[in-house]
Parts: sequence; structure tokens; C-alpha cells
Amino acid sequence: MPDPTLSGNTADEQDLVRSAREGSHDAFRSLVERHMKRAYNVAFSFVNNHQGAEEVTQDAFVRAYEAIGSFRGDAEFSTWLHRIVMNLSLNKIRQSRSERARRAEGSPDDLSTTDGSPVPGDDVARHIERALHELPTMQRATVILRHMDGLSTRQVSGILRCSEGTVKTHLYRGLAKLRKKLEYLRDGGI
Repeated sequence: MPDPTLSGNTADEQDLVRSAREGSHDAFRSLVERHMKRAYNVAFSFVNNHQGAEEVTQDAFVRAYEAIGSFRGDAEFSTWLHRIVMNLSLNKIRQSRSERARRAEGSPDDLSTTDGSPVPGDDVARHIERALHELPTMQRATVILRHMDGLSTRQVSGILRCSEGTVKTHLYRGLAKLRKKLEYLRDGGI
């Protein structure tokens, strides 16, 4: 049975959204409490650091608060919020890439030594995270939302605003690329 705190289908949540749209701060606070952990987890899975995930999550709730009056309810509140979090996360990633590009070239990668060999003590999870963040944006988003966050294909299609078939294609291609990128782990590369 789905967790009611994560589902936008409950009558209680619909009442909270309606009250928040009418200006109830308490209702919006309840929505924040229900969705804070999931929103943070989605943000963290994209930006890959605590501070960035907190910033994205806070910004997402501020934007949701400012726009709740125009929320039509065509999608579940959670889907609408996930879309906001994902868009802000992608913006944060672009901003980080721009900042890294401005830094001096030639600094060693944080996952390898200057000769390219793995840093001693790295664990498999860091290699998986790195491979995941090397995927194209839509493939990474689909893999994260579908497999790491456990959302259905339908929910992912709502968040990414594409068909379920497109979600399945991105998922298939993303997982295939991850397997290929991580083959060296199976072969004893670390």
C-alpha cells in the first residue's frame, strides 16, 4: 500500500492544496512537511552534495509557495513539486559546470590520482555516482527518478513531461550505458 505522506491522491492532501491556494500558511506548511524528505532526496540525487540539495529544496518550496495560487491540479502536487525540484537541480548542475569550467584546467579529478588510477579507498558507490552523473541529462533523470526514487514510469513521464515510451527508452539506454561504464568494477578494476 502506498505511503499516504508521499501520495497526492488522498482527499486530505487535496484539501491541503486547496487551503494553501486560498492562502493558508498552515496548509502549505503541512505540504512542506509531507514532501520535504522526498524533495531533498530528488535534489541530492541530481546535485550530489548536501548543501546544494538543501539550497535546491528550499528554493523549490519558495517557488511552490509563490506559485501555489496558479497550481491547477492537472497533476498531483507531488508531481508538480518534483518537476520544480528537478528543474532547479538541473539549473544548479549547469551553474556548477560553468564554475568548474572557469577554474584552472589541469586540476586532478576528485575520484582519481593524477595518473588516472583510482584513489585508494574509493568505494563502489562513488564510482556508480560518477558514472550516473556522466549520463546525458534525460537518461540520468529517468534512472534517478525511476530506480533510485522508486517512482512509476507514469509519474516519471509526468515530471519530465514526456510519454511513458520516451521514459522507457531513456531508462533502457541509461541503464545500458551505466552497465558499460561500470564493467571494470566487475572485472576487479578497483
